[in-house]
Amino acid sequence: MQVDFQLGRPAQGARIVVAMSGGVDSSVVAALAARSGAEVIGVTLQLYDHGEAIGRTKTCCAGQDIYDAKTVADRLGIAHYVFDYESAFRGSVIERFADEYMRGRTPIPCVSCNQGVKFTDLLGLARDLGADCLATGHYVRRVLGANGPELHRAADPARDQSYFLFATTRAQLDYLRFPLGDLPKPLVRELARDLGLVVADKPDSQDICFVPGGDYAAVVKKVRPEAAEEGEIVDRDGRVLGRHRGLIHFTVGQRRGLEIGGQKEPLYVVRIDAEARRVVVGPKSALAVRTARLSGLNWLGEDQRDGLSAKVRSMARPAPARFEPGSDGGSIHFDTPEYGVAPGQAAVLYEGERVLGGGWIEETAAAELEAA
Repeated sequence: MQVDFQLGRPAQGARIVVAMSGGVDSSVVAALAARSGAEVIGVTLQLYDHGEAIGRTKTCCAGQDIYDAKTVADRLGIAHYVFDYESAFRGSVIERFADEYMRGRTPIPCVSCNQGVKFTDLLGLARDLGADCLATGHYVRRVLGANGPELHRAADPARDQSYFLFATTRAQLDYLRFPLGDLPKPLVRELARDLGLVVADKPDSQDICFVPGGDYAAVVKKVRPEAAEEGEIVDRDGRVLGRHRGLIHFTVGQRRGLEIGGQKEPLYVVRIDAEARRVVVGPKSALAVRTARLSGLNWLGEDQRDGLSAKVRSMARPAPARFEPGSDGGSIHFDTPEYGVAPGQAAVLYEGERVLGGGWIEETAAAELEAA
């Protein structure tokens, strides 16, 4: 299988840097790059290694994964370098993750990682190495449009990672390549087996790399011990219904873990008052959102406003919406009330398969309040 890396010149005289995490996806990208005839350099960033501490090797930043990336590079006959970015990763991703929880928000660390360490620092490394492009194993498509490269969803909807890449800038997109965007995951594994790569059957990571076993609270408590301070659980009128063991255990939309009995209807977390250390609960209807204000807007489209769709969670279906730009970002208006919308999440806007951009949700307007 051959892939056109759109290098703008003959591959035999070009250089491709591949971001290699030690997983099957980036390993196949390295193999496809090597097949193109270009000089290929594999680069692995050492970000956060908890694998040794917990005896687990399936996470993207564990020491075993660095070894796997090197083994694949040796198999392909390409150069491989490891760069220590643990300090930068801690400051821009882990500490930000903890601080967002402290503020009562719902953080999306994978976006922060792509926005910073991976697509800023790693891209800079690739340029320093004289590469014509940086190729990654993300499942997303780079499509050449009338006004330059566009970001599109992956052909395989089950693997699409476009939600996590909304902050990719136009300049970065011009330099990046995503060879797996048109491929289904089973075919990627088949290619890895045909190439004899040791990672062909390596399981995909199911957790955020620095959150062992999905225990977010333990990570936040370690970084910010004060996050475990207790507080009150109150209804929307301020009546105390119970107590909680720390804001780090709750996000907007959550129902489990409240441990409040004797209520007429199920209660959900509808708001977190970080300053007062209060968890505010209410009925499911209180979670319905019609409008969300965004900050940190990154826009890849033209002047589209109507006929769009928005995703507020990576696994959510895009919901019909309208976008209204503003001086400090903009706002999205859902055609019908949307649930599970919380400050701190990313809202990503699409026009069909194309990613137009997105931003960080700062505040929301409840549908029931707008109706009133």
